[in-house]
Amino acid sequence: MFDITMKDLFDIKGRVVVMTGACGVLGETIVKYFAAQGAKVVLMDLARAAETGKRIVGEIKDAGEEAMFLETDVLDKVVLEKNLADILAAYGTIDVLLNAAGGNMAAATVPPDRTIFDLDVEAVRKVVDLNLFGTIYPTVVFAKVMTDKGKGSIINFCSETSFRPLTRVAGYGCAKAAVASWTKYLCGELAMKFGDGLRVNAIAPGFLLTNQNRSLLTNPDGSLTERSHKILGHTPFGRFLEPDELVGTLHWLASDASAGVTGTINLVDGGFESFSI
Repeated sequence: MFDITMKDLFDIKGRVVVMTGACGVLGETIVKYFAAQGAKVVLMDLARAAETGKRIVGEIKDAGEEAMFLETDVLDKVVLEKNLADILAAYGTIDVLLNAAGGNMAAATVPPDRTIFDLDVEAVRKVVDLNLFGTIYPTVVFAKVMTDKGKGSIINFCSETSFRPLTRVAGYGCAKAAVASWTKYLCGELAMKFGDGLRVNAIAPGFLLTNQNRSLLTNPDGSLTERSHKILGHTPFGRFLEPDELVGTLHWLASDASAGVTGTINLVDGGFESFSI
């Protein structure tokens, strides 16, 4: 055991942090935060996000920190293995994996003017593939580096829909519930077979305004939709969260401050899940 009085449990300087789905509103905030803490960050996203990814990397490097962008496909193991080789060539290891790739499709939802019989099952399958298998594949590829050295933190991204179903997100809800189950399964699988230095947790963000959900939560004139008013009426904070309100929980899960924590789903939601009436 270390001398707790001599160690900064939150120190992540020099650690290699890999994030899938890194070029959205949340991803940019998160990778810039980790870089500012001295971590070496690897942004991974689709080819169409390359311009954004390279801009973010440039801004991080301008601030004197380490970063790189890699085009990826979280559903293609061959591509992920090439990404792994590039990461190891640049930084030699992986310490933290943030599985943030995901999303929804309009066809995988049931809007108010339709019924479950109108649901596009193939669209649901695609959403489940992206969110669930887009978490499993990167883990299977990148976690081997962690098991070989007996230490690493994997952080998955769940949702309010991981705990209870929400209207309008049929496929997404199924997928995120599965990600929560996978998180709890994997924590035992890795720790029991590779040691207690391997940890798997998840963060479950509440409602934030992002590019993906903006049209669902705001009207063209910027006013809130009826759905937004329902959400905020059920949120003790009475507001949407900001992306930077996630980083403290992520930092804790990535650092030695949470060395005894695994298999947890950490809510950051302004009280939404806890509130009833």
